This record gives sequence, structure tokens and C-alpha cells, in this order.
Amino acid sequence: MFLAPKAPALDIQQRMWGAFEECSRRLAALRPTSVVIVGADHYMLFGTSCLPSFLIGTGDVDGPLDQLPGLKRGVIPNNEALARFIAEHGQDNGLDWAVARALTVDHAVAVPDQQIVQPLRNAGQTVSTIPVYLAAGVDPYIKMRRAIQVGQGIRRAVEAFAADERVVVIGSGGISHWVGTADMGRVNETFDRQILDYAVRGDLDALSALSDDYILAEGGNGGMEIRNWACAIGAVGPASGEVIDYAAVPEWVTGLGFVELKLN
Repeated sequence: MFLAPKAPALDIQQRMWGAFEECSRRLAALRPTSVVIVGADHYMLFGTSCLPSFLIGTGDVDGPLDQLPGLKRGVIPNNEALARFIAEHGQDNGLDWAVARALTVDHAVAVPDQQIVQPLRNAGQTVSTIPVYLAAGVDPYIKMRRAIQVGQGIRRAVEAFAADERVVVIGSGGISHWVGTADMGRVNETFDRQILDYAVRGDLDALSALSDDYILAEGGNGGMEIRNWACAIGAVGPASGEVIDYAAVPEWVTGLGFVELKLN
């Protein structure tokens, strides 16, 4: 979207950029104090010497590391007290968080922060962003069930936090895309619609039942990022939702889907 913004047909461009704007409007209506953005590392932040299964940024945050046209690198305000509490609460309750006391995020966090959260700050609202990374970009991948448990742990920590917070969780990434392979540019709308349906129904059992082999075959290596969706759904709890928009956009190398979940 950032490298070739005018590659797709004009109506697709307008719809997809407009979907980001609609997400931002809906976020503003929720009046959040903090937003947890769940993304995947793209072999930029962590390398072969250290691949955390799940990590939270608890200190200074900036980014993106991969500067793309239209994405300016800068400081991202973090809610350090809540981020540290999520990590500590998890460690007391079976989630051994990896912690980054300083973190330069990549586009997985920076795009939703700049496109969805930053407009609220521009309008004068004070909103923090807490970055969470799952091993959903390169193997060894976090298990889908564990990704859901991480989301559920985030929710329990927020509920136990002493301060009065309104927290929104964004699952960033996906849907079908093949990265750096011979199939790069392929989009599988059937797979994408399947995942959108699971998301709208908040069907974590269906997501958990998807094997890695199936996801890789039908959604590509980039489709493994639906773990971030599962984590966010797990954090929200029993919920149902609606598709804000979806389009298969081979010119942007992915199927783009936007879903809002609401508590049941």
C-alpha cells in the first residue's frame, strides 16, 4: 500500500484507505486510553540468535524500523505502567513474557498506530500504544492456542490493573499473502473469507483447529499472521463482529480485511 499506493484500481485504493479511516473513527468513538497492537516480527527486530514466542514492549517505543513512503519514524507513546503490569501479571499466571525495555517496532505495529491511533492524538486525545509481538512471521511459530491464551492473559491483566483504563486491542497482519516465494502476489479470497467469518463469530475453536500446513497452503507464509487476530479475539472475550471491508488486492500482495469485534 505504501510502496505502490496507486497500483490497484481507484475504487480499491479509496475503499482500503477509507477502511483505515473508518477504523480510526470507530476507535475514537470507544474513547480508549491505551491500545494494544499485536503484530508479528518480519525477521527485522529479532534474528536467528533470539526468536521470542511472545514479547511486550514495556519502555521506550519508536518506529517503524522499515521506513516506507508515507511512514515517518518517530516516538510512539507507550503506557509503560500498564505494559509492565501485563508482563508481571502474566509471569504470575503462566505466561512467561519476553520483555523489551526499548523497542523499535516494524510496520506490523507502526501501520495501525499511524493510520488508526495517531489521528486520535492529532485531534487532542491522549492515547498510548502498547506493542506486542508474536512469533507469527517466521518459524518456529507460536501455537495458535497459545496465541489465544496470550490474548486472554492480556485481558485478565487489564481487568486486574489498578488504574482506570479503557483498552482496545488490535490484531495486525494477514490475511492471505505469500512473502518472498514464487507465489508472491497470489491472494486466496476463499481462505480470507473463511478467516473473516471466524473473526466475525469470534470462533476461537475454529481458528485453533487450523493446522499450520493448511494455513501455509491456503494462506501463505504471511497467513500465519492470523495468530495476531486470534490473540486479539482472545483478549476481547466472548464477542461478535462485522466486516468493515475486504478486498483481494494482488497489486498490494495481500487480502486486506478489516473487522470490528464487539463484546456480546
